[in-house]
Amino acid sequence: MKPEILRIEKEQKTPFIELDPFEGVLTIEGRSIPEDPEAFYNSVYINMLEYYKAPRELTTFNFQFEYINSGSSKFILKFFLLIKQQYDAGNDCVVNWRYEEDDENILDLGRHYKNTFKLPFKFIEIYS
Repeated sequence: MKPEILRIEKEQKTPFIELDPFEGVLTIEGRSIPEDPEAFYNSVYINMLEYYKAPRELTTFNFQFEYINSGSSKFILKFFLLIKQQYDAGNDCVVNWRYEEDDENILDLGRHYKNTFKLPFKFIEIYS
């Protein structure tokens, strides 16, 4: 399968997603409350599996959630399980966890993922 950029535009209940295999960057930004999280995130996961067949030297993950429901967080957890597996296999990465100032819930979620998976995290506060 030839690599190509996966791009999903932001909608009212779903975030903007872009997986650029040429640059080695996955970006997820916005509200994540899809009706069917599995249907929404499955193509992203499949594309991540494909990407990791020939990853870049450094993969950058940019996460910036306005809000994330429990169904979506299960899929983000699944992404982190894959990222950790690949990191432990020698595929370097950095996770940029952006959160809006005073959004303790999103910051705490990022801290939870960092502590759980022991990946290189950068916490970036966004000021409105």
